[in-house]
Amino acid sequence: MDLETVKDRAGPRAFSPADDLPQEYREAATRMIEFHANSEIMGAYLERPFIRQAPSIDRKLAFSAKVQDEIGHGQLLYRAAESLGVKSREQMLADLANGDGKFLNCFHYPMESWVETPMIAFFVDGAAMRRQATLRRTSWEPYAHAMDKVCFEEGFHVKHGEDILQELMTGSRKERQLTQEAFEKWWPRIIQFFGPTDDDSTHHDFAASVGLKQKSNDELRNAFLDQYIPKARNYGLEIPDEPRIRERDDGTYEVEEGDLDWDEFFAIAKNEYEPGRDQIGGRRAAQEAVQWVRETIDETIARGHAPRAAD
Repeated sequence: MDLETVKDRAGPRAFSPADDLPQEYREAATRMIEFHANSEIMGAYLERPFIRQAPSIDRKLAFSAKVQDEIGHGQLLYRAAESLGVKSREQMLADLANGDGKFLNCFHYPMESWVETPMIAFFVDGAAMRRQATLRRTSWEPYAHAMDKVCFEEGFHVKHGEDILQELMTGSRKERQLTQEAFEKWWPRIIQFFGPTDDDSTHHDFAASVGLKQKSNDELRNAFLDQYIPKARNYGLEIPDEPRIRERDDGTYEVEEGDLDWDEFFAIAKNEYEPGRDQIGGRRAAQEAVQWVRETIDETIARGHAPRAAD
């Protein structure tokens, strides 16, 4: 199948591993899905410390389940990417550990206190749902199938984050103040979650032409602002003065994109941002810590003995 045929046929769940697809499509889909899988894994590593820091047993259980879900999403997406035949799951995990794998900007920043958790669990996961809902119609069928499960579970994650935000914003004056400060710190990063503006997006045109993407970065960003600015205000959060947000005559919103730090964003995109390298180093250390387990399993299989589950 040539590229023009792919573009003509591109539609919801149009292609499967049985199709003879051009290499350009396979590489573009692999890059997109690998980025998504890496982001699920790195998001889980960012939130993992808050399993212990959560203020109640219910919150600890919820965070534990959320982190487990995110790791599962990553593994599911690596398999969807692997089915394109460009890179193996092992290669993608190795690239993530050595700093070659790319992932979402928000997960390059450290998260230091409990009041920051709804910035990820509500706002970032809410932004993710805007994007992921459209990916249920992506043209690579294994990716679309994976997104059915991911979207179902992410819906619970957003409710979990919203519940934390509500608790904080109906708590003490100090809790409300600290949550507002966290929101002001994270707000520009959250807006940049959707990637560069359409004019500066490198891969959008091709991905859209073959059905991998359904909406542009700016379309998704504006839809998020329309939905989440009223929600933030409803919980008592004040929208920061920077970046400037314009309200149109029809009541929808758009951001003054020149107010955002795009130099920092593109440094993040190249894994050149210092805190992001720390995050990658943490992931690499975790992978190296269990390397002996993988080696033991491989040696056992090589000797002709399949590993058995514990009794």
